[in-house]
Amino acid sequence: MVRTVVVHDEELLRSALVELLRSDVALEVSSMSPGAGLPDPEVLPTDVWVVDGDCLQGPGQAHDAPFRARHGDRLVVLTSAKRPGVLRRAFDGGARGLVDKNAPARRLITAVHAVAKGERFLDETLTVALLEGAEMPLTTRELSVLSLASQGAPMAEIAARLHLSRGTVRNYMATAIRKVGARNRVDAIRIVQSAGWT
Repeated sequence: MVRTVVVHDEELLRSALVELLRSDVALEVSSMSPGAGLPDPEVLPTDVWVVDGDCLQGPGQAHDAPFRARHGDRLVVLTSAKRPGVLRRAFDGGARGLVDKNAPARRLITAVHAVAKGERFLDETLTVALLEGAEMPLTTRELSVLSLASQGAPMAEIAARLHLSRGTVRNYMATAIRKVGARNRVDAIRIVQSAGWT
């Protein structure tokens, strides 16, 4: 039996994934929400973790770092080609399996078995998106400025929090807007968030 835990923040989808995986008699499946905290591996021994990519947090959010550190080599991440940033974070975090959310159901079961055997599984529909995720156009500082702006922070607060001058923050913002091909700050934030880079 392959002991599998499904991690998803939406109860309905988590339940559906559990039922899908239980259709394979070789899988013993349980589930948890991402905010439930990490179970003790001795209490809940697990061969493979199936995690929704949106549950893996972005830069500056340490919530998922211990999760990936403890389970990265046994991780199957569900994501989409439309979110290359999420895909890249999952790959860089050590996920052994990457499955497209639009893939046929059987592909997830195949990925779980591959990862349980210590193999890699990369859904072919995600290959190009993974390469695009490697080409994130913003520097860490530009991404930090946009991330704080997306939280509603004004220029003065962003400057204070990042220990920069207001002029430098304006320059980073202008450069980020240009690099992502946005019309303005709001459009840049939308582009970066939809790609999963924050």
